[in-house]
Amino acid sequence: MKLLTLLIGLILVLEGLPYVASPEGMREWLKKLSTMSTGQLRSMGLIAMTIGLGICYIAQKTSIFN
Repeated sequence: MKLLTLLIGLILVLEGLPYVASPEGMREWLKKLSTMSTGQLRSMGLIAMTIGLGICYIAQKTSIFN
């Protein structure tokens, strides 16, 4: 449960970072996102999930991060 809580906290930090670092840039990026088609957004989400899963797999199954 502690690990899950830490992961949620880290996700919130990483999600908030672009808004703190460049609020105007994020506003422009969000405008571009709102004009993208549903298929493009799903493709981006699938790619992000695949990369995240790959990172988790590498972190768990190899000794790269030790």
